[in-house]
Amino acid sequence: MQIVSDPAERFARWLEDEAGIADARIVRPLTGGNANVTSLVESASGPMVLRHPPGDTVSDLAGAGIAREFRFISAIAGKAPVAEPILFCDDPDVLGVPFSLTRFVRGAAITETLPDGYAHDVATRDALGHALIDAIASVHAIKPIPAGLGDADKARNFVVRQIERWRGVRAAHAVRNLPLIETLGAWLADNAPAPEAVRIVHCDYHLDNVLMDLAEPKVRAILDWEMATLADPLVDVGLVTAMWNRDDSLPLGFAFVQRVSNVAGVVGGADLARRWADATGLSIEHLGYFQAFALWRLAAIVEGAYVLFREGQVDGPYERGLEHDVPALLDAAKRIVRGEGMA
Repeated sequence: MQIVSDPAERFARWLEDEAGIADARIVRPLTGGNANVTSLVESASGPMVLRHPPGDTVSDLAGAGIAREFRFISAIAGKAPVAEPILFCDDPDVLGVPFSLTRFVRGAAITETLPDGYAHDVATRDALGHALIDAIASVHAIKPIPAGLGDADKARNFVVRQIERWRGVRAAHAVRNLPLIETLGAWLADNAPAPEAVRIVHCDYHLDNVLMDLAEPKVRAILDWEMATLADPLVDVGLVTAMWNRDDSLPLGFAFVQRVSNVAGVVGGADLARRWADATGLSIEHLGYFQAFALWRLAAIVEGAYVLFREGQVDGPYERGLEHDVPALLDAAKRIVRGEGMA
């Protein structure tokens, strides 16, 4: 490739050379995908999405999440709703960072309000929940596991390895007293069930990580596969059902997430789990465990952002809100473990 000083021009020439896609131009940032930079690209072949790590945080591992995401959606495409993969580039001479390109998917990531084209009734919210669980069931139904995604035998210990990892991280980087990190973590480690199956797992699956059709409750694409792995598929089911139609009378962590489901009469998380079991043929006997694990793990991970806030490295409404969100998530996990929650 001819040496060109302007990154935008280098990118356009690279894309035409590698894929025959002409007139590519990076138009504007897209919302969502907080860990990575997400941008709209227009071209003679239609719109695309460019994903890459922030340029100021590049390290040897900076592109690992982007590479993982592209690898997983390439394996899933055609079997479950994901954006069509186009190209992955790990040549730093193009944009200075590894990046991926996928086809643009038009849709809405829903959190607090429904799209304008939706009816604001219980039936619509039920259909939204059904679409959400059906989409991840289609991922979990993929078997045999495509080559190149990981070690299926090692994946059987994913949950215990995650618990030990995040117990260690939080013990080493603590800025406040959160005893449930350790006490619940120890209980979860001691009571981890053996997986019935190992499948592709998204690892951060909830409503605002999917794009819904703008006119009807239908999943157009599951987003943000940077954390994808092989594991017990109940890892995904536990999180999405624990975050769906929660009890607003109790303290909530991330109260804004899926507020649309926190409406009287809306289908419950356990009902969605049973629908998933019917679709996959897998058991939900340990649903309560995985709901507790999901909320505990989320709390342990996002506490890292609160640590940065307390150390003066970041300061935004999200980080400030973690003062209450993390304890609320841990409290919800505790209630599930004690049989007082959704399990």
